[in-house]
Amino acid sequence: MYYPEASGSKQSPIDLISNDAIYDPSLAERPLKFHYSTSRETEVLNNGYTLVVFPRPKQVDSGLRIESIGRSVLYGGPLTDTAEYDLSEIRFHWGRDCDRGSEHLINHKAFPMEIQFVHWNSRLYSSIEEAVGGRHGITIVAMFGQIGREHSGLRIVADALEDVLYKGRQKTLSGPFNTSTFLPDPALWDYWTYEGSLTTPPCSENVTWIVLRYPLMMSLNQMENFRRLCTFVKGDHPHPGDDGFMADNFRPPQPLNGRVVRASFQS
Repeated sequence: MYYPEASGSKQSPIDLISNDAIYDPSLAERPLKFHYSTSRETEVLNNGYTLVVFPRPKQVDSGLRIESIGRSVLYGGPLTDTAEYDLSEIRFHWGRDCDRGSEHLINHKAFPMEIQFVHWNSRLYSSIEEAVGGRHGITIVAMFGQIGREHSGLRIVADALEDVLYKGRQKTLSGPFNTSTFLPDPALWDYWTYEGSLTTPPCSENVTWIVLRYPLMMSLNQMENFRRLCTFVKGDHPHPGDDGFMADNFRPPQPLNGRVVRASFQS
């Protein structure tokens, strides 16, 4: 299938060169605010390309309309003053080995994993589908994964992977899940930001990227759980020459084409 937007001039990911990033003090004046609520119904999906987590707000019928209680919202930082971005899903990208896996690079260096928190502008649009490609429609917060000690917040997801080994498998997490457990301490919310695109088809542009400077530490065992996922449906076989394990599911860096990368911190 042909995706014309994929050949645009503002594509993602990029190789972030820290010395080329412009420090913007206005970003520090408007700190990022993550108001993430606990999700009681969280879906985990193997879509054959990556693992996607869908934290669901609670739907309450008020008699007049169905309302979402406990939305997870992002605002502040590089986002427009009145904007509120609702968390839609969390996507994971990883490598077969620990020398690669992330979509964004920092000074030509890849990390073993990149976790992407996909948000849509609920002030301007009525759904994420409508927001994709729209002006100020989508914001993605990216966080690198690095091998170290076990990450307690990731445990509930990693433990569920055995039930979604095959493409198309979906599972509802048994316990409460709060995305904020993935985030570092607020004192470590340094980030780079630039205008880019989705990294998966249709690769629509008008995406504001916020790339956190400090990685999430996870154990090698947790990383290996992701590498056991399969790209084919149970009962099928992988393509010839392919072992069928999900890995290296990242898009390579795209040309910067004169875009400015801003930093919330002085390097």
